[in-house]
Amino acid sequence: MRILVTGGAGYIGSICVEELLRQGHELIVIDNLQEGHREAVLPEACFYEGDIGDAECLDRVFRKHEIECVIHFAAEASVGASMTDPHRFFLTNVTKGLILLETMRANGCRKIIFSSSAAIFGDPEVLPMGEGHPCRPINAYGESKLMFEKILGWYHASYGFQFNAFRYFNAAGATQRLGEAHRHESHLIPCLIQVALGLRERISIFGSDYPTSDGTCVRDYLHVADIARAHILALNNLDQRHSARYNLGHGIGYTNLEVLKIVENISGKKILYEFAPRRPGDPIRLVASSALAEEELGWSPRFSSLEDIVRSAWEWHLRHPSGYEKNPSG
Repeated sequence: MRILVTGGAGYIGSICVEELLRQGHELIVIDNLQEGHREAVLPEACFYEGDIGDAECLDRVFRKHEIECVIHFAAEASVGASMTDPHRFFLTNVTKGLILLETMRANGCRKIIFSSSAAIFGDPEVLPMGEGHPCRPINAYGESKLMFEKILGWYHASYGFQFNAFRYFNAAGATQRLGEAHRHESHLIPCLIQVALGLRERISIFGSDYPTSDGTCVRDYLHVADIARAHILALNNLDQRHSARYNLGHGIGYTNLEVLKIVENISGKKILYEFAPRRPGDPIRLVASSALAEEELGWSPRFSSLEDIVRSAWEWHLRHPSGYEKNPSG
């Protein structure tokens, strides 16, 4: 299948491309390299540096490659930044997303797999959180993702689009070739690893007074390769379930300090940290129920423990201490 991956030079997108190439698909990647890395796009994929808001660029790509399906990762994705600059998030995640959908429609492509987020739910009413949990985002990032999910629903009803949307809870880990290297790193596990490698002095833990076992937030972590595998399964699922939404996670939550201890144990390094005030827009707990994905997709995580996930990330960062800046992807 000829698949366009938006944001395919980013962390999750590049690893999804890697897994899809193994399956024999023809991959076309578009990324503006704002956060992604050209080196993360494997040479077997066709790469275009461009923005999903550029309708002319998108149209050229669709016409040249006769795209059959889109996997849409391109997004603004920082919870904290979305609280101070919401316009940026609605512009990219909604307005530019509409340009992508209209380009698809103009070129007869009506299949899309959407990278959504657990941030659409807000603070949980019950745990673990299933697909039927109320959607009440508490940050602009989550609101923008929920808005685009709703838009996909209307495009399905009115234009015959087929979509699967994945709400994953916290992507982590690495493959042998590719890993997590954001230019503006804010994710907990890579930040902890940077302290262990001596690349930063200490880490700030946002909030120490949450109603949890140690006062810090609780999150559900999932290996990025398991996320990629869900997208592969969705390629066949689109023809059976034309408007499906799935939560992806382990169903197990870890506090920030528990994650810190795991990174210490695997790295053998003491990690200095300090508490900082709560970060606006952060839910207390996020833990997924993936029962529907297991039932309908036959999907379940192959990386069964957070220790295994962290170990894969640690080993990648040992080989790539500067991320992609000075290291080839292979």
